[in-house]
Amino acid sequence: MYRVLVVDDEENIRKIVRKYAEFDGYEVTEAANGMEAVMICRDADFDVIIMDVMMPELDGFSACKEIFKTKHIPVIMLSARGEEYDKIHGFELGIDDYVVKPFSPKEVMMRINVVISRNNKSALDKNGHEILVKEGLEIDFTSRTVTVDGINISMTPKEFDLIFYLAKNKGIALTRENLIRDVWGYDYYGDDRTLDTHIKLLRNSLGEYRKFLVTLRGVGYRFEA
Repeated sequence: MYRVLVVDDEENIRKIVRKYAEFDGYEVTEAANGMEAVMICRDADFDVIIMDVMMPELDGFSACKEIFKTKHIPVIMLSARGEEYDKIHGFELGIDDYVVKPFSPKEVMMRINVVISRNNKSALDKNGHEILVKEGLEIDFTSRTVTVDGINISMTPKEFDLIFYLAKNKGIALTRENLIRDVWGYDYYGDDRTLDTHIKLLRNSLGEYRKFLVTLRGVGYRFEA
């Protein structure tokens, strides 16, 4: 049975997520603030965490930082605010998804299912040593590493997924719909700017080699290499 930790200072939010998650067969634990979530994660493991941003004691971003020091648990952030800064900050920390309140419980469950499925299958995706080199950019698909001018680049898991997918389909015009479906693993019903946010983060990570990531206006993106 998969285990879900729901962290929110609003009891009604915790109850509605628990109701739907338990209906789908998940085991649910609740925390009323970030500090409580950190303490719980020190003694227990979870398959996914649903984490609110604005909470007393310790906010969601700070709680994630503490948890990530010792645990690698996928996180879906909940927030009443949908500003790009908040999303970028969350993705830079390494969260998997971001949901703006008010939300549909069914949509949250869909995202929980996808995040858990993706993380459980990720170790099975390696099928041989494969490296792409273009000027000072080197992408190692097997070891999941990216180096720029010989320096290993630290990126979030989703940035790695995105650069690997783009590079493996180099020279091909990829629509936004294809990228969201194949990289995120489902038809994305939320804010489609999530893709644009990740592209922005990825370009920042690639430095001068962002030039290989070409925007196709009205279509999507293409990796030129």
